Amino acid sequence: MDQALASPVKRWVATLIGAAGLVACGTPPSAPPPTVPARAPAEPVASPAPPVAAASQPYSDPVAARFPEPAVSYRTPAFFEDGRTGFTTNAELQSWVRGLGSYGTAGVHLLSVGTSQNGVPLEALLFTRNPDASPAALLRSGRPTVLLIGQQHGDEPAGSEALLVLAQELARGKLHPLLDRINVIVLPRANPDGALAGQRVTASGIDANRDHLLLKTPEALAQARLVRDYQPVVVVDAHEYTVVGRFLQKFGALQRYDALVQYAMTANMPAFVTKASEEWFRQPLLKSLEQQNLSSQWYYTTSTDLADKKLSMGGTQPDTGRNVNGLTNAVSILIETRGVGIGRLHLKRRVHTHVTAITSVLQSAADRAGDLVKLRQYVDAEVSAKACQGQMVVEAGPTAAEYTLQMIDPVTGIDKPVTVSWDSALVLRDLKVRNRPCGYWLAADQGDAVARLRNLGVRVEQVAAVGVVQGETYSEISREQGARQDVRGTIADAGSSVLRVEVQTTPALLDAPVGSYYVPLSQPFANLAIAALEPDTQNSYFANGIISAVGKQARVTTLPGIKLVVMP
Repeated sequence: MDQALASPVKRWVATLIGAAGLVACGTPPSAPPPTVPARAPAEPVASPAPPVAAASQPYSDPVAARFPEPAVSYRTPAFFEDGRTGFTTNAELQSWVRGLGSYGTAGVHLLSVGTSQNGVPLEALLFTRNPDASPAALLRSGRPTVLLIGQQHGDEPAGSEALLVLAQELARGKLHPLLDRINVIVLPRANPDGALAGQRVTASGIDANRDHLLLKTPEALAQARLVRDYQPVVVVDAHEYTVVGRFLQKFGALQRYDALVQYAMTANMPAFVTKASEEWFRQPLLKSLEQQNLSSQWYYTTSTDLADKKLSMGGTQPDTGRNVNGLTNAVSILIETRGVGIGRLHLKRRVHTHVTAITSVLQSAADRAGDLVKLRQYVDAEVSAKACQGQMVVEAGPTAAEYTLQMIDPVTGIDKPVTVSWDSALVLRDLKVRNRPCGYWLAADQGDAVARLRNLGVRVEQVAAVGVVQGETYSEISREQGARQDVRGTIADAGSSVLRVEVQTTPALLDAPVGSYYVPLSQPFANLAIAALEPDTQNSYFANGIISAVGKQARVTTLPGIKLVVMP
């Protein structure tokens, strides 16, 4: 580490440990506290809970009675009319967002971040007190930025509705004072084509939330550029999870929890970011939910194979928004409410759960604004300083365990404890480990890989004068074609397959022609580069055909003494 950085870093660590009690040793708790929200969300207005129409219920009256509607009133297009059967449409959402975005002089700015595959604008709102709303100015302002993302999966609408509520509160409601300490970006609907079709995936059949490293879709690319440009220190991804379906078929029970919560858990996550995620954010979030009589649990899911009775916490691969954003050294939190497969049933409760949980995250970010800035500066420097040293994890997996969950009997509505095989992501097993190189060399014709890395915010340099560097080449030991898999089963990837290889590395002197590329690991997003460029994982750029051959990339094991130019 640079001597200039060493002293400030030590002071920041001392501040974090002494004042905030954030200790990097140890592991997060293995079981979640009961659950729920503390800080009042958007100002609730008393209103009677509407009766649940029996015909719309996929389960019995005693089950429905477990989930009374909260005595609050929210204003989004989906809540305007009694008897409405749908959710906020893309046109309504666009009008809503642009209406708030017209408050530019009051610190609300409309951001055009891309276009969906079917041509729908992807638009976000930036809330800031800073007179200059450019990314560079916000980074200089000293206020950390929080990014809120909704409806990456089109059939999970409650997160989008909740972000419309929160946007109103940030613009001129009870959350507006938080902007004295933080900036907030709200992308309420990340997959408008999926929302219109009522389907999980994008128009091309790709799961956008498994596309955050590969960036095949414009929807994932839009989010990557937001993260690259605004460098949020906290990211919240709002989803919903399946209530009935395969859980009823496998366990004879229904899903019970109002919210499932998890933060980034993948190989090479900085320990201090994990501890901050747990202590500064998840713990207050659970208390907030509890105060609203809302239940919670770690996020978990199960495969689509009905014979497989195992439950798994969220995946440990660097492909989801939760994990990829964690590798940018952000506190990255997934919040899922019980909603998939039940239409508008309990919609107000689902929205209220998201509003409550995300309000807690925003309040925690504001309360910890100074600490978050110091934490990010420290972790960025720590990750950068690891180049050329020690070991790194190429691939990690969950730890097998047993766990008892509370589910609901579908007839009586009473709690039904279910003990299951449980893949825990709280402690990861190292599956492949290698020495950490100084960086990676890429051939001059690998511009597609370079473009994706740069969209992720990874710094890439180009060789400006021919030279030789010391490194390691890859050679294949075996290969086979296969599908990308996650804990649910085969990932929706528009029929694409991956090339699964085993490789060995061999020390070599590498020619570095003019126009070829160098990706240094002496940078904050180094762990993203590792996830993309070690070829023998299912998410690597080689496995997915972005890098054309293992000979087109190599590991650089000493600092290169050649002329390099940083790509603008």
